[in-house]
Amino acid sequence: MTEDSFRRMWSELLPVGRSAASGGYRRFAWNSADAECRAWFEEQARSRGLTYELDRNGNQWAWLGDPQGPGAVVTGSHLDSVPDGGAYDGPLGVVSSFAALDELRSRGAEFDKPLAIVNFGDEEGARFGVACIGSRLTAGVLGREQAYELRDADGVRLPDAMETAGYDPAAIGADDDRLARIGAFVELHVEQGRYLTEEHPVGVASAIWPHGRWRFDFHGEANHAGTTRVEDRRDPMLTYAETVLAARTKAQLAGALATFGKVAVEPNGTNAIASLIRGWLDSRAADEATLEYVVEEIRQAAYERGERDGVRVELTRESYTPVVDFDVPLRDRLAKRLGGVPVLPTGAGHDAGILASVIPTAMLFVRNPSGISHSPAEYAEETDCLTGVTALADVLEDLACE
Repeated sequence: MTEDSFRRMWSELLPVGRSAASGGYRRFAWNSADAECRAWFEEQARSRGLTYELDRNGNQWAWLGDPQGPGAVVTGSHLDSVPDGGAYDGPLGVVSSFAALDELRSRGAEFDKPLAIVNFGDEEGARFGVACIGSRLTAGVLGREQAYELRDADGVRLPDAMETAGYDPAAIGADDDRLARIGAFVELHVEQGRYLTEEHPVGVASAIWPHGRWRFDFHGEANHAGTTRVEDRRDPMLTYAETVLAARTKAQLAGALATFGKVAVEPNGTNAIASLIRGWLDSRAADEATLEYVVEEIRQAAYERGERDGVRVELTRESYTPVVDFDVPLRDRLAKRLGGVPVLPTGAGHDAGILASVIPTAMLFVRNPSGISHSPAEYAEETDCLTGVTALADVLEDLACE
């Protein structure tokens, strides 16, 4: 039954928001694909007789038991994607949550606490540039005023996008009452790396590396590509290129990670020298001191090169998440319940990492044999996914059926 349930749900979600050109997914916050995913989640909840609820920040909840009851055990993840992302990042956690509930019902489990499945909105931050918006708003990490100022690449404000999609943006903000009723949150996620093995296809997270996003603005001077002498140019592309190389070098020397994965060019003409380059840096490290050091080194390299090129460089930190150490008693309880599975850190951010500052949280990882993520090539074996469902069911039974 559980296998059939998992396969059915997976096949239903698989085509939603998938690009025929790339094979990747474009499920961005408040777009049509996101609406399809949300409708799917609501249908899964109602078909199981669960109480469906939409919270003040647009996150979706499916409750077994009293939503107002204390000590709730919550599981789930997200359904949105990065641009041309893979099928597993996020959706595996949501599908596995419903499948785990089906498994527990087949066991005849009797719940002593409310159990909920959640789909957090805009976890990837692909549209508005800030990751984990739904959980950040709920936890009060992202304020309402700051959220109202977020805009997508077309200049559409976050509240306007929500309103167009049929949601009320006036209500967004910290949801302290809801969080006070949650005793534990457990998120299952596909592994984003290649550390788990066939012998141990499921692991428990120990911590999330500190990470953030910084925007570099390189201001040069627009000019004609065919007539402007080299010595007369103020070309921001040169400064940007040098900064990209510096980021790789500085991060590698420090044992950290630094990536420029997004760039915008103005006026973006083939025969024109650019006037402005915007490049977004993603950087992560094992500790906050190292991360701060690496970003400062990259900033200094950019400023020094900018001075030589006649280019003005500005740096803006758009988001930052400090190191997250998951709740140790909860983490150890999960590892013990699952028979001594691997416990490992991750460099990827998650909703569980945001919520860790306000409620006990933990994470399960399911093996990714290729190690590839944020790509159409992202993959997990069905047998490993089903092992993950069983592991999640075991954990939820331990927490909610005491």
